[in-house]
Amino acid sequence: MPNSLNPLEQIARRWQPSARFVRRAALATVVMTVVIIVTGGAVRLTQSGLGCPTWPTCTEGSLTPTREMGINGIIEFGNRMLTYVLCAVVGLAIIAARARAPRRRDLTRLGWAQFWMVMSNGVVGGITVLTGLNPYIVATHFLTASALLTVAVAMWQRAGEADAPARPLVGEPVRRLAWLTVAVTGALIVVGTVVTGAGPHAGDAHEVHRIRLDWERVTQLHVDLVFLLLGLVIALLLTLRAVDAPAAARRRVRELLVVLLAQGAVGFVQYFTHLPELIVGVHMLGSSLVWIAVLRVPSALRERPLPEAGSGVPGPSPEGSAVKAAV
Repeated sequence: MPNSLNPLEQIARRWQPSARFVRRAALATVVMTVVIIVTGGAVRLTQSGLGCPTWPTCTEGSLTPTREMGINGIIEFGNRMLTYVLCAVVGLAIIAARARAPRRRDLTRLGWAQFWMVMSNGVVGGITVLTGLNPYIVATHFLTASALLTVAVAMWQRAGEADAPARPLVGEPVRRLAWLTVAVTGALIVVGTVVTGAGPHAGDAHEVHRIRLDWERVTQLHVDLVFLLLGLVIALLLTLRAVDAPAAARRRVRELLVVLLAQGAVGFVQYFTHLPELIVGVHMLGSSLVWIAVLRVPSALRERPLPEAGSGVPGPSPEGSAVKAAV
């Protein structure tokens, strides 16, 4: 009976969104996750990390910031409120994925994974405040947000594909090179959080515990990984040309190269200008864009073709990757 159905099932019986709507909803989760990451960086860079000195309320006696807390309280509280916006966007993506016909369980699972990651990272954010911006907890908070971004990108990519087994478009050595590029990018981001934890932007005007490492040496390691990643990206691009890989795959790697070069330029500018807050904020945005760009590369090296309209037979993928697989 209809009354025994759960709310998502009842919605699915009354509304069947298009595949395009589902993919746009998934893209919205990617955009909002980037917004959360960048605004979280703004909280730290404006020394508003303890603008609300407790959690889950803003102060012991108030859910919202008081006048005495000034702009720092508003910035910190505003970032907390954006979490609810992110929850709403993720909720829309879950509902759209569940209501889509035919049903896509893979998309629904990715949507729910995002929901629980948002909830868990909210708790990590609270622990960050309660521990007085412990740099290791701050790093965990950022890395959890990056993991959320990973799942959001995966859902966005899968929403543009059919629910079918993947078909490789290049040989296994090329795919391994692509995943090595992803792994090095992940290592670069992790080391970047260590640079942040040891660097001068502690997140609050009062004394805050920092990671006791030589900041310049950790920064040098970060730079070394950038050059390694740059070499891998160039090698991957040349390899894709050599094996006559699909145009979409080569385009993805070129996009990654452009974003990486821009991010590297911003990184050098911030270092030689002694880490101005605005440039550091741009660098945080660039970090998210590099991660998105590199995550999209492996998906361009295989396809799950969408059916051609009215044929019931799998056709070429949305990116026109109907090119023979390299051997």
